Amino acid sequence: MGKFVQNIDHFFDFCKENEVKFVDFRFTDLGGAWHSISYNIKAVTKENFTNGIPMDASSMHGWQPIDKSDMIMKPEATTAFLDPFTSDITVVVFCDIYDIYKGQIYEKCPRSIAKRAMQYVKDSGLGDEAYFGPENEFFVFDNVKIIDSPNCAMYQVDSEEGEWNDAADFKDSYNTGHRPRRKGGYLMTQPIDSMVDLRAEMMQVLEQVGLEVFLGHHEVAQGQGEIGVKFGNLVEAADNVQIYKYVVRMVAHLNGKTVTFMPKPLYGDNGSGMHVHQSVWKDGKNLFYKEGNYANLSDFARYYIGGVLKHARSVAAFTNPSTNSYKRLIPGFEAPSILTYSSQNRSASIRIPYGAGEKSVRAEMRFPDSTANPYLAFSAMLMAGLDGVKHKYEPVGPMDENLFKLHLDEIRERGIEQLPHTLRGSLEALIRDNEYLKPIMTDLFIDTYQHFKFETQVWPYEARPTAYEFKTCFSC
Repeated sequence: MGKFVQNIDHFFDFCKENEVKFVDFRFTDLGGAWHSISYNIKAVTKENFTNGIPMDASSMHGWQPIDKSDMIMKPEATTAFLDPFTSDITVVVFCDIYDIYKGQIYEKCPRSIAKRAMQYVKDSGLGDEAYFGPENEFFVFDNVKIIDSPNCAMYQVDSEEGEWNDAADFKDSYNTGHRPRRKGGYLMTQPIDSMVDLRAEMMQVLEQVGLEVFLGHHEVAQGQGEIGVKFGNLVEAADNVQIYKYVVRMVAHLNGKTVTFMPKPLYGDNGSGMHVHQSVWKDGKNLFYKEGNYANLSDFARYYIGGVLKHARSVAAFTNPSTNSYKRLIPGFEAPSILTYSSQNRSASIRIPYGAGEKSVRAEMRFPDSTANPYLAFSAMLMAGLDGVKHKYEPVGPMDENLFKLHLDEIRERGIEQLPHTLRGSLEALIRDNEYLKPIMTDLFIDTYQHFKFETQVWPYEARPTAYEFKTCFSC
């Protein structure tokens, strides 16, 4: 993210120059959602940046009990940007959470955990910077209906691109008949791609708030798109994901559309992922690069990949943290679950993209999705990878074949591991395998996180009958 503000003093100059009326202080909760407190600019002082802003942490799921609820939001002035959607000129500032009881950064603050991960890279001596390049796919819908009650459970989404509208009558327009077929939307042009202007507006607003935008295109599924932005270090990349999701949602909202980043909103079509490109650097050199090796990968990179694959089942608790995540991770929809790596092979969990030269060599983790809290997901992958480097874990592979065609028996015979098939499986793996996370995550945090996911995702999901269960079981 391009910096509009250099320090605290410059922040107030920036606000004056732009005639700012409000300051929106934002922080991220366990699940990855943004929360904010808006202050009148007249009430904001330098002390707010040095001493922090009080907040009630007991109102955040999984954070503090009510008898120890006071926490402090510590703003980071250099993250400031102008909110492009407010009527009154508002500047947004990212915050970390400070624990007044322990006199330190709060152990359950996701952004602070990401900062600890960045510091760990340096303290370990393994590198001095880790770069992350997430690719967040999304769906654009025209209408959404959701019912979740004791006697009724249903959802219905609609998109002008949906093939279910082939014979529909539209109230304020006509049916052109131009729409992508199921799994047939990749890189389509107008009029089949109905979102060209909408994506263009999203791209322009993303640039306006400081992200460097490279490209935008229609994705494989009906109503699905992607916008590519420049990579950054771990915290920068996670900050950018928060801004990206906010801007994409808001631009759609103001155009009478709605955006979802959920992994699998449509049955039978491709889902949305958050592929994450990664590399580790030291002294200005890419530690992943070794010319002449397979895919020009160094031993460091291979061990890093080995670490991610070894711990992938528990890493998935952070990278794929919703029950819906695992509906995407099935063969045939470009969402790999087989734990191996390969060059340019999109059926492998980790792909080595084609690139020319040292700077372009990287590993692409293809299993994560956007229900992840980016600070936690990026940190977990980094720690798993560095654990692989420390212990020289050799990855399974490379496997340069279409892994989607492998039968389950063949996968077992070849001793190939797979990601868990459910969120419960990933959380149970996290309970068993978390030692590699201990340098940046406390036991209390890991315990709180897995309970948070069981309470908000697993148990409610497992307790609810579905429409498909009625279809298959009602006449038993």
